[in-house]
Amino acid sequence: MELFSRVHFNILRACVGSWFWIAIFLLLHSGKGGNSKYLIGLGSYDITGPAADVNMMGYANTGQIAAGVHLRLRARTFIVAEPQGKRVVFVNLDACMASQLVTIKVLERLKARYGDLYNEKNVAISGIHTHAGPGGYLQYVVYIVTSLGFVRQSFDVLVNGIEKSIIEAHDNLSPGSIFVNKGEILDAGVNRSPSAYLNNPAAERSKYKYDVDKEMTLLKFVDDQWGPVGSFNWFATHGTSMSRTNPLISGDNKGAAARFMEDWFEQRGVSDEFASEGIPRRVSNIVSGHSEHHELLELAASFQSPSGKPATRTLSVARRVRGVLRQANKPAFVSAFCQSNCGDVSPNVHGAFCIDSGLPCDFNHSTCGGKNELCYGRGPGYPDEFESTRIIGERQFKTAVDLFNKASETLKSKIDYRHAYIDFSQLEVKIPKQGGYEVVKTCPAAMGFGFAAGTTDGPGAFDFKQGDDQGNPFWKLVRNLLKTPGKEQVDCQHPKPILLDTGEMKEPYDWAPSILPIQILRIGQLAILSVPGEFTTMAGRRLRDAVKSVLSAGNNGEIHVVIAGLTNTYSQYVTTFEEYEVQRYEGASTLYGPHTLSAYIQEFKKLASALVANKEVEPGPQPPDLLNKQISLLTPVVMDATPPGVNFGDVSTDVPQNATFKRGDLVKVVFWSACPRNDLMTEGTFALVEFLRGKDTWVPAYDDDDFCLRFKWSRPSKLSTRSHATMEWRIPKSATPGVYRIKHFGASKSLFGSIRHFKGASSAFVVA
Repeated sequence: MELFSRVHFNILRACVGSWFWIAIFLLLHSGKGGNSKYLIGLGSYDITGPAADVNMMGYANTGQIAAGVHLRLRARTFIVAEPQGKRVVFVNLDACMASQLVTIKVLERLKARYGDLYNEKNVAISGIHTHAGPGGYLQYVVYIVTSLGFVRQSFDVLVNGIEKSIIEAHDNLSPGSIFVNKGEILDAGVNRSPSAYLNNPAAERSKYKYDVDKEMTLLKFVDDQWGPVGSFNWFATHGTSMSRTNPLISGDNKGAAARFMEDWFEQRGVSDEFASEGIPRRVSNIVSGHSEHHELLELAASFQSPSGKPATRTLSVARRVRGVLRQANKPAFVSAFCQSNCGDVSPNVHGAFCIDSGLPCDFNHSTCGGKNELCYGRGPGYPDEFESTRIIGERQFKTAVDLFNKASETLKSKIDYRHAYIDFSQLEVKIPKQGGYEVVKTCPAAMGFGFAAGTTDGPGAFDFKQGDDQGNPFWKLVRNLLKTPGKEQVDCQHPKPILLDTGEMKEPYDWAPSILPIQILRIGQLAILSVPGEFTTMAGRRLRDAVKSVLSAGNNGEIHVVIAGLTNTYSQYVTTFEEYEVQRYEGASTLYGPHTLSAYIQEFKKLASALVANKEVEPGPQPPDLLNKQISLLTPVVMDATPPGVNFGDVSTDVPQNATFKRGDLVKVVFWSACPRNDLMTEGTFALVEFLRGKDTWVPAYDDDDFCLRFKWSRPSKLSTRSHATMEWRIPKSATPGVYRIKHFGASKSLFGSIRHFKGASSAFVVA
């Protein structure tokens, strides 16, 4: 954008007085939105939950407990409004999925603040499906068992962060334009259940080149005053580059891509668009000023590690790196990498292999010698999950940048939306049949035996396997201790052998949802389908095609239809009828029976028809608010302590004396710390790398929202009051040579419940 501006300026200077050239100049600048028909606003806020003691949401692995931060999590929002008309809100969460309870409480807050301006009809809240975020924020029993029930801290940080991101987007509303672009990413996803996909009709499969969707759809938001202010895109790949044993909070590949793109945009004017390692430079505007190595060593030696000291809560926020990057009064650039129909799409693109033999897993069941526990997918950075996360994130980021730079099609026409609640436990569905239609029904929710087998991204345990359409007598006996499914339910769910009859389990409260929201947001020629689950590739294609056929009938031009997965609530998977018959993990996790997809298509076509006809739809039955019924078994933090004579923030293991590191080296410092649950450091940081400018001014360089810096928390035993914070900084190839130090911010809890913030710093060291 800066290059084009310089060119235009030179043209004007050379052609002063020529109205022809002035007209050309204005025409070229029309992409800035001077004739915009929309108001646009973007916002972003920290939603990083408790970084200790809480089970991660996604893999349902009881051993995957949060113990630090790899990347911070954020809620990113766009609002688009007609100046005198309707508006829509889309919120993208760095979370595993949306939660019905979170959505309910966010809408209550919006109503209290804005009246009826924002409501369930025009607000969509969607999750990127990272499996590395704290759990315990959903309201149905089956989704919070591994987190020991409801986790209020996880819930509150989401509700607060979503609300604040929407407030920021609302306050930023100003005239602007929206551009749409599409492009392919060929190497960021593979089908992890190909045997199920192959059960779809050959004629249908022949229409598509790939067995997963490769297309990314991107929106570019351009403010009339400020120029580009953000982008949102939709692309289908699972958030499972980070493994089922990873304890660090992370947005996984999509969170990484968002961080890369926001940094790329903010630093375009002061650094190369791509550094040598493929991601933007973090500290590109720092000049060392120290040329001699011995001078740097002498300077570093004058900054030895001090004792830990008391600090204020605001100090952690003030020292955040990205806080100093923003131009005063200018909206920060917001980039979101949203989820789509990712149900059977894995980012572990090298395929699934047996960890004992190294051979490919069994094709039909993803087992190794009959055991699912040995079959794992491999990412492009195998065996380094962080490298796999970076690579898959970078591939999405680079495509997004290309689409962003080349976006030229403007969204036009009106804004509209339709929303309905549907009871999927007993919905009559008309399906085509030779000579007419047949009426079938969906079922109360139930999970099959293949669900417990897990996937190649995260295998299950015991003797379960994918593709099991019979079940196991022993596990049926165990199941019956909880709830024995009746004949009607067994017949309805066939050929799924029921492992957990969750839709009919009501104690201590509902185990699974029955009432689900469906929604279409329309912005000009773009339609966003908000679905409350994970659609497989072919299921998503069928839904998109069905809705597009309805919308196209009432539209003269091209209609872009995207699926926003895991939106507004969560109800697991949706497969095609044919994939359901195979009963791999996705089919076994399709809750409402074999006709679930047909039900979605039927109901979404009703919404689309109502949009075209400009008619309202019945709102449907309200979902329950189960907040007051939630149970939590997670023990609170009792107190924190250090050994006698040691302060919180003291360095336990420092960098070596007179240390010099090279770019690519790992710097490691260990501090005496306290439980991160005492303060989530929202919009702050637990870890900070500082650079010495001049002889006595430390400036923020990297924090715990940078891919290269990891904050790891540990205690010697589960009941210990003592703990350590380990900071690991992998020095980027783009790091400026000079003097650095590593800092830690935290908060301790006394036996009497008071919270005291502290800080600590390592000795200084040299990066050559």
